[in-house]
Amino acid sequence: MISDHASPLACLGGADGGGQNVYVAQLAKELAGRGWHVDIFTRKDDPSLPEIWEWQPGVRVIHLAAGPVQRIRKEELLPHMRAFTDGFLKQARRRRYDVCHANFFMSGLAAAEAKCVLGLPFVITFHALGKVRRLHQRDADAFPESRLAIEERLVRDADLIISECPQDEDDLVAHYGASRSKLRTVPCGFNPATFNPMDRMAARNQIGIADGGPIVLQLGRMVPRKGVDNVIRAMARLRTHGIAARLLVVGGETRHPDPRATPEIGRLLDIAAEERIADAVTFVGSRGRRELRVYYAAADVFVTTPWYEPFGITPVEAMACGTPVIGAAVGGIQQTVEDGRTGFLVPPRDPDALAARLATILSNPNLRDEMGNNALARARRLYTWTRIAGQIDGVYREVRREATPVLRLPGRLPRLSSLSGTGS
Repeated sequence: MISDHASPLACLGGADGGGQNVYVAQLAKELAGRGWHVDIFTRKDDPSLPEIWEWQPGVRVIHLAAGPVQRIRKEELLPHMRAFTDGFLKQARRRRYDVCHANFFMSGLAAAEAKCVLGLPFVITFHALGKVRRLHQRDADAFPESRLAIEERLVRDADLIISECPQDEDDLVAHYGASRSKLRTVPCGFNPATFNPMDRMAARNQIGIADGGPIVLQLGRMVPRKGVDNVIRAMARLRTHGIAARLLVVGGETRHPDPRATPEIGRLLDIAAEERIADAVTFVGSRGRRELRVYYAAADVFVTTPWYEPFGITPVEAMACGTPVIGAAVGGIQQTVEDGRTGFLVPPRDPDALAARLATILSNPNLRDEMGNNALARARRLYTWTRIAGQIDGVYREVRREATPVLRLPGRLPRLSSLSGTGS
């Protein structure tokens, strides 16, 4: 598995720590349990990290030197992918791999080169698509223009493409001309040993909340597209429904919320002040994976209203803790949240609609509990990582059956240097 910027060892909530980290980590562990030997290749960003880390039984994390050994924003990593790819090819020549699973477009560069040079078949999960991102973020998208050409080529050269939801599949077809015969839709999941229900008041006591008033939870990466500002504005409008609730916001680059380390927190603090709701919004900071269950369980409702979302793991985790979810009707959230049964779907960037749905749940404890129970049942039925890994296992085996030897043909793949802008 190649995950250039998203290490399975990273913490959730930072600008570059999110669903892909969880996806790679959980999938690798489950695959190892099914008998696969998994090597995860990621970029070395800390001098203390060993080259090879025996992380879990059957799973190694291999840190490749590519650029400065420090944190680099993923938008600035492309010039270092030549070195990353060379490091991967060196390792791949030493150990005979059956299949390569690339995660994100830059990882796809290394996988495509390995297919070309070594005949190693590969599948790819994009996790986000440049053309879709650009539609929503426009000039705020800091990735280079070459990303789009790279993704177009990877769509053609991958043996199979794993889309994370029907919307992801449709976007690949509409924007990249992907053949549906190459697409396999497999969602993301959760670990039932980590995420499961607990008593709501016990959870609140554990995180230092003594009162029994309504609590709304927002948890994830602190970046504008996640729509946390929309949630804050909805909390202000909720007061017009006669409901005073508290919003907990979990995420950021540091354990203690710091606007200098996480500029998005500073922007959100200003919005809370502007909406005269600062007293009801608490920024918690980042938390480790095993701490998140307590926050999910402490909340009456979990809210996530991003502008777009390829899948969205946090709604599934909240459901697994028995907490109803109000989510934006985008991407995979449209499938994970069953509108009116496990929570509600609302338009993104519509604080009035969100406030109305919050009021519906928070004013009706019986509905909240019913939706929470339905959410738990749905998560356990459809979204465990064990179930997901079984589907991915099938994709890998399909690729192995269909794989044919690949000869290196001049001009088959774009030069890494021309795409990264390194000129090397």
